[in-house]
Amino acid sequence: MAFVKDLWIKTVTRQDGRTERVRSARYGKGKRWLAVWLDPDGKERSAAFERKADAEKKAAAMETDVARGDYIDPHAGKVVFGELADRWLGSRIVDPSTKIRYEYIHRLHVAPAFGRRQVKGIKPSDIQRWISELSERFESSTVQTSFLVLQGVLELGVADDAIKKNPAKSSIVHVPKRVGEEVIAWPDERVHAVIDAHPAFLRALPIIAAACGLRQGELFGLALEDIDFDEQTVRIRRQIKKLGDKHVFALPKNDRERTAPLPAWAAAAIRAHVAQHPPLLCTLPWEKPNGKPRIHNLLFRWTDDRFVRARSYSELVWKPALVSAGVIPPPAKDARQRSRFTTTRKEGIHQLRHYYASVMLAGGVSVRELAEYLGHADPSFTLRVYAHMMPGSHDRARHAIDSRLFKPRPTTVSTEGLA
Repeated sequence: MAFVKDLWIKTVTRQDGRTERVRSARYGKGKRWLAVWLDPDGKERSAAFERKADAEKKAAAMETDVARGDYIDPHAGKVVFGELADRWLGSRIVDPSTKIRYEYIHRLHVAPAFGRRQVKGIKPSDIQRWISELSERFESSTVQTSFLVLQGVLELGVADDAIKKNPAKSSIVHVPKRVGEEVIAWPDERVHAVIDAHPAFLRALPIIAAACGLRQGELFGLALEDIDFDEQTVRIRRQIKKLGDKHVFALPKNDRERTAPLPAWAAAAIRAHVAQHPPLLCTLPWEKPNGKPRIHNLLFRWTDDRFVRARSYSELVWKPALVSAGVIPPPAKDARQRSRFTTTRKEGIHQLRHYYASVMLAGGVSVRELAEYLGHADPSFTLRVYAHMMPGSHDRARHAIDSRLFKPRPTTVSTEGLA
């Protein structure tokens, strides 16, 4: 049974049995009225107030929440966001690289704003202001991932009865949508120039990228046993992925193996490459740093007789090749006299994958087939990205209408008035 207690005045019983209300030792100090109730476990809980009416309202509300099963411990909301974030990050069942990204995003973008705050004090207006500030400094993808982490942590707070509602789900909270830019495929001449600018021991790598549409990590993880020269196919069964400062073999993106056609141009390049540069017998753990070791005959090796690492390839091979092909300017020196290339996402090796898609569509390959070759989980994604590359779509649309709606109609000859 909930009740209200006066902390300034207490009732005492005299020796003669009479009761009398007298001032307590804390008279005039602190809040006077104490709301008292029993939580669902039967433990006595309380909260102090300046006014008696507020204490009565609190006691009644807590008693009602207990009866309805909606009770939230008022002290639970005092948990610090950072502590709740640690629990949320530790509970994620996701790909190791995704977990690393969540931790990175939390450390750089979420924790500085909310890490030391009590979760009960985080308001929708605080979240919206934070989103606006992030949007001024970072791309929408970073803002969206940061918000995903924040919302997930606060949702755990709701599940653990630390807060009643998730402020990140308020109707006033809006996250900027990712604005996709139209993909523009490189011309043949540029692709050949970039390939020719590669050193001999890696020249087959961009050839396979342009001829088979592999992602960068899949190229690094491609093994001799994945090539079927008789069937003229390539099996994309793994990638090399960086997890923190470690590297692992892992399934391709979307956890999907696939098979793609192997053009004669690429097959000849692979044969020549293997003859001059024997495959690398490489051992790496599977999926996570402590995973079971796997051994594969990788097609490509770095100058130190290890597998190719993304940063080394980008800075020492790919970007210099772009300079040689006239795609980007030569590197400039920074304040510490280090060479720095000026590039954007439009000059990454993923451009060869876009080139592959454009050639496939121009050759009449269907969107569904292309999605399978590229390893997209949903053909609708392939259509959204590459629909504008489909040849002659405007001509086909015009012809479809002209051939049906506006085709000549037969003329009816009237016989009225003829004798």
